Amino acid sequence: MGMTSLDGLRFARMVQAGAQHLSANADMVDALNVFPVPDGDTGTNMNLSMTSGAKETEASKQTHFGKTAEALSKGLLMGARGNSGVILSQLFRGFSKAIAQKQEVSAFELAAAFEAGVQTAYKAVMKPVEGTILTVAKDAAKKAVAVSQKETDVIAVMEAFVKEGQASLNRTPDLLPVLKEVGVVDSGGQGLLLVYEGFLAELKGEELPAALSTRQDMTDLVSAEHHKSIQSFMNTEDIEFGYCTEFMVKFEEDKLSQHPFSEDQFRHELSTFGDSLLVISDDEIAKVHIHAEHPGDVLTVGQKYGSLINMKIENMREQHSAITGSSSQPAVSRRKPAEKAKYGVVAVAMGSGVAELFTSIGATAVIEGGQTMNPSTEDIVKAIDDCHAEHVFVLPNNKNIIMAAEQAAEVTGSSVSVIATKTVPQGLAALIAFNPDGTEDANRSAMASASAQVKTGQVTHAVRDTTIDGIDIKKNDFMGLAEGKIVVTHTEKVEAAKELLQSLLDEESEIVTVIYGEEASEESVEQVTAFIEAEYPDAEVEIHDGKQPLYPFIFSIE
Repeated sequence: MGMTSLDGLRFARMVQAGAQHLSANADMVDALNVFPVPDGDTGTNMNLSMTSGAKETEASKQTHFGKTAEALSKGLLMGARGNSGVILSQLFRGFSKAIAQKQEVSAFELAAAFEAGVQTAYKAVMKPVEGTILTVAKDAAKKAVAVSQKETDVIAVMEAFVKEGQASLNRTPDLLPVLKEVGVVDSGGQGLLLVYEGFLAELKGEELPAALSTRQDMTDLVSAEHHKSIQSFMNTEDIEFGYCTEFMVKFEEDKLSQHPFSEDQFRHELSTFGDSLLVISDDEIAKVHIHAEHPGDVLTVGQKYGSLINMKIENMREQHSAITGSSSQPAVSRRKPAEKAKYGVVAVAMGSGVAELFTSIGATAVIEGGQTMNPSTEDIVKAIDDCHAEHVFVLPNNKNIIMAAEQAAEVTGSSVSVIATKTVPQGLAALIAFNPDGTEDANRSAMASASAQVKTGQVTHAVRDTTIDGIDIKKNDFMGLAEGKIVVTHTEKVEAAKELLQSLLDEESEIVTVIYGEEASEESVEQVTAFIEAEYPDAEVEIHDGKQPLYPFIFSIE
């Protein structure tokens, strides 16, 4: 007769298998990045996002399918990194809502839930692009729904689901010409298919498929030293709220009758006790994370609504004093105002020099991240909350961080505006345009307008041989990117920089800002500066040591 239904415990095992399969192949997914720049991090982002979801699922697994799916959705939401991670979280957010009340699901209900997830994900993306993870998810779900109308066996439906997902993935180069030009399938779609394959392997009781090989060798692009610890940016005595407090409130009817629960009101109540506050709730529980100086007071507030479960309180001052070495989490430097400020600004930047530049011109908090190291939704939420401001502006400064920033803005209880900056120069221009005495609307308009007026150039090295837009690129050559598009390539970084500048500068260029990174020598900086002064004598030149990895030169042209 086959398997006609699934419960929450079985789905939890499917999630673990999907996460494991994706983790084993994360490097391969990274390698599918179509551009040869060293920022192919789709696999890394999806892996970190899915691992967060699997961890939450394992902690909250139960026989009720809907509750287990809800745990996956919550874990993915807070762990989402990069566009691929955010889309993955939205797929399972819609999936979770579709079967929220189901103790068990049939083959048809499972297929319908996957389709509901697709609808949610498409709505979350402002301009959906076909030939991506969205297409793979859509085609697979559509096939599953069609098969489930005649087939009641869950495994049979999932086999059709995965088979069509693979077929859709194989078709992505026909929908996105750049994929065909480079000879790869879509990286996000591949990552999603790995999760689905893990689901199916667990259902069939089979071993996970062996890790897939990449088409090209991977290079270790970012050394451990780039993943700096948050501890290096603060002293123990600067920790204002000393206890990391996490707990869940299991709602009780008798208490709710006296104190009706409102997530917004609960979040407001707790906000007076500390910072880094996160509150997520459903009909049965509320999950809380907060940094507080008096955790007992926080727990007392929670008890008004029910019983406390899964409590964890850690002394962060003791942890800080004991920590040595680096951390795998994105570092955050903060300047905490003593009282609640009118405005706060959160910027994302890679490189301590770039971070200091943002701080020097007014950023309240700087999250270390960017290419190859995208901060999660939760990282951004914490930085927003730590601003302790009535309204916070967020500058992602990377196109792959914008969606996570927008998702963070929805989750946090703070008032937030995301200025969709895609580069460091755009972020700096937006921050300079910020007026602490202006209105929210005026600042949003001015910051967005200023970021659009700046031209960005970047020099980096190629990680693979390829051809993009008719330009032949060899591994380890230096490339010049104008507004994210590869326009020049050269064996010498200084020559690549000069050719890039020639494509960006014109007689109307007034200011050229050079932000040099770890791979730029003093001599190369002098050579580039001399070139600008000689060829464009009317342009003012500003030089900054950004200390950023991977990109020896970043240029801002105004």
